[in-house]
Amino acid sequence: MLEIQKKDKTSRARAGAIHTSHGIIETPAYVIVGTHAKVRTLTPEDLIKTKTQVVIANTYHLWQRLGNEGLKTYQGVHNELGFQGPIMTDSGGFQVFSLGSSREHGVGKIEKSYEIVTRKSYELRSRVRITDEGAYFLVPSDVGGTTEKEEQFLGPKESIQIQHKLGADIIIAFDECTSPLHDYEYTKKSLARTHAWEKICLEEHESKANLQLSTYNSIEQQQLLYGVVQGGEFRDLREESAKYIGSLPFDGFAIGGSLGRSRNNMFEILDWTLPLLPEEKPRHFLGIGKIEDLFDGVEAGIDTFDCVIPTREARHGRLWTKNGAIDMMKGGQKTNSEPIEKNCACETCGEKNIRRKDLHELFKLKEPSAARLATIHNVFFFNNLMEQIRTAIKENKLDLLRKDFRHEISKS
Repeated sequence: MLEIQKKDKTSRARAGAIHTSHGIIETPAYVIVGTHAKVRTLTPEDLIKTKTQVVIANTYHLWQRLGNEGLKTYQGVHNELGFQGPIMTDSGGFQVFSLGSSREHGVGKIEKSYEIVTRKSYELRSRVRITDEGAYFLVPSDVGGTTEKEEQFLGPKESIQIQHKLGADIIIAFDECTSPLHDYEYTKKSLARTHAWEKICLEEHESKANLQLSTYNSIEQQQLLYGVVQGGEFRDLREESAKYIGSLPFDGFAIGGSLGRSRNNMFEILDWTLPLLPEEKPRHFLGIGKIEDLFDGVEAGIDTFDCVIPTREARHGRLWTKNGAIDMMKGGQKTNSEPIEKNCACETCGEKNIRRKDLHELFKLKEPSAARLATIHNVFFFNNLMEQIRTAIKENKLDLLRKDFRHEISKS
């Protein structure tokens, strides 16, 4: 449940706190991606120093690595990550898209404003077969010394069972993430299937929760389950999904699926959707996290965001500052003795006093420390920005903060 502490006077933004069994998430918050229960290049100590409140791990990829046998003895994502703060896991629903229709259609979640993915001919083949029961993933399997393909099934019940084994504080119901190129009829059929899956997820989760409470009566055994609103770019389907999922006893909600064919579509979808969800429960925006998206999403009423931007871009030398993104790989950085960002309190800028030319050289030499130093800065930057947004909401200064970032928003 979300504890709402302050509402913005000019928008639907709110500052609050999500209570979990591993601590409180102050919202709005950025959820840092740790796909395999590890934030690449960072240590658990780094997570704390970068103001990381919450991490999200990937159910599908952990399942593939551990296997069903490995899950039986798995000690949980908190133990593997070495992080005792709140952790989320997704459902595997995004992989239904990324390994399925994304490959077939050659698109990302938002066709134009995000990416049109260039595919080779052999990649334009779906590795997912969807049925009303769930999804069959085509995966490589070693048989008699040769690599063959076999299907592995993941359905709503299985997704929840896996997420229970992973032990995250917040887990997400299994859904189908549709493509921007799916038409109305396909999206409508997909939505009915997703709603049926989410109902099964809720029933499976509640049966486990009831057993835990009767056996252990401990908050440490509890997990929060979020339902997912789908419906593609179609207003009537989005509203139908928000009303249905919002009527079910989920602990929170996530906005997922195809978000239209432009950035404007994405925020129209939020305007259709969020007012129909229970106000007292948290709302998460799946896979979205550019700076301009954070401000617009918060003003629309989103509480948490997850995205690979801070970590993935850092590993490729793209660092974020209040005045714009910097490409550390460019030759102009070779003699630039300026700090990455003035007055930045991250370990890279502060304690280590790394200059742009220093980081440029480390990247050129392919030193592992380059990615770590860059990731520390980016993760701190995004977490610190969310802290500033929380403070601005509480002080009725969100518009002023946004103006401070106007230059960067116009570029991002």
